[in-house]
Amino acid sequence: MNKIEADLVDILNRFNFIFKNEDIYTECIKNNEGFSILGEKFGPFEKRKKYKIKLFLAYPFIENNILKVASSEKCDNTDVQRYAIAERDDQKLVQQDNEYFLNKIKEFQFFMEKTVKDGVKPTIDLDRFNSYFSDIVNSRLLKLLRFTRSKLSLDDEKRLTNTEKVLFDIIYDYIKTWRTFYLERKKKDRLQ
Repeated sequence: MNKIEADLVDILNRFNFIFKNEDIYTECIKNNEGFSILGEKFGPFEKRKKYKIKLFLAYPFIENNILKVASSEKCDNTDVQRYAIAERDDQKLVQQDNEYFLNKIKEFQFFMEKTVKDGVKPTIDLDRFNSYFSDIVNSRLLKLLRFTRSKLSLDDEKRLTNTEKVLFDIIYDYIKTWRTFYLERKKKDRLQ
């Protein structure tokens, strides 16, 4: 792995870490006493009550069928399909409410896999989720590449997620250097 790739992966992991520390709303499926770790208590949880909890803390409770993602937080194949269609139908990047929406889809893929594994949803829904997510990433990447030919407008910059801003800066610098190399060379050759 080269340095640029390693640096980008590190930055993307940091943004994902930030997202995992965001609060999400959950709903209790079955009563649980909770547990303590490093002096901090999590729980008890009562069936049908809603709880606001950091995403990374919610994973084990969801995995063990104690909590589930509240319907207000859900991001399943139908939500991802809506995002994909919106991106496909708009020539500009679609501005999302959450600057971590790509991270949300990536992380909520776990919950989609769990619902399929538990038999709540058919496997085709997970396949659709993955396909729509791929469409979103590819569509946004193509639009981002089109932007690299010039500086971003303020309006365009608002439409980017945090991770897309990082990627844009890297790509823009490299494309600008590459273009300059060839275009300046042509000018010099003409003058001689």
